[in-house]
Amino acid sequence: MLDREGFRPNVGIILLNANNEVWWGKRVREHSWQFPQGGIKYGETPEQAMYRELEEEIGLRQEHVKIVGRTRDWLRYEVPDHFIKREVRGHYRGQKQIWFLLRMVARDNDVNLRLTDHPEFDAWRWHDYWVPLDVVIEFKREVYQRALQELSRFLTWPANGQDRRHGSRYLRQPHERRGQGGNGGNGNNGRTAANASSKAVVAASKAIADAAGSSKLVVARQGIDKQ
Repeated sequence: MLDREGFRPNVGIILLNANNEVWWGKRVREHSWQFPQGGIKYGETPEQAMYRELEEEIGLRQEHVKIVGRTRDWLRYEVPDHFIKREVRGHYRGQKQIWFLLRMVARDNDVNLRLTDHPEFDAWRWHDYWVPLDVVIEFKREVYQRALQELSRFLTWPANGQDRRHGSRYLRQPHERRGQGGNGGNGNNGRTAANASSKAVVAASKAIADAAGSSKLVVARQGIDKQ
């Protein structure tokens, strides 16, 4: 479903924890990281699409989050031609998005990346609020900046006024699909050192070093077979 200008209606999700850190997901079998997002189906409102994508992509339901705010208008980005399927080139230009800011009220281990047969992410971490601007793929950066800036007005920062711009805490190992065996989300098994060839991880590691903090980046095994 495209509009007259070739943009597909879409929702983006910025999920916060109690420390105003944002949920940041690694795409399946790729070295790219992003916020959850997805298309709005015919007949859906943006809010309905947001809750559906939240459950499909990271396994959280409506009762696991509270809506803090949303962008007033559509934010658009164009997708470079080499990322567009040949059969839709010339018709599809990119995404127009309504962004939602959510507060997570569930536990970290309620996140389930294996809820569907075609997962979007194979790992995740909490990041300081502004860090995604440094590591997101180039053609999405302006939209991320506009969304983060507009939605930051809903946040309450510490009394000392410090708004940390860098750093990350840890990366979670995905759950086994619900209803199957496995150790779920304890995140302690199968961790490995970060892949130095991953541009996203290198950039994130540099951000951590700049933060002058003690947080340690740990990368979990993907646990998803190649297809």
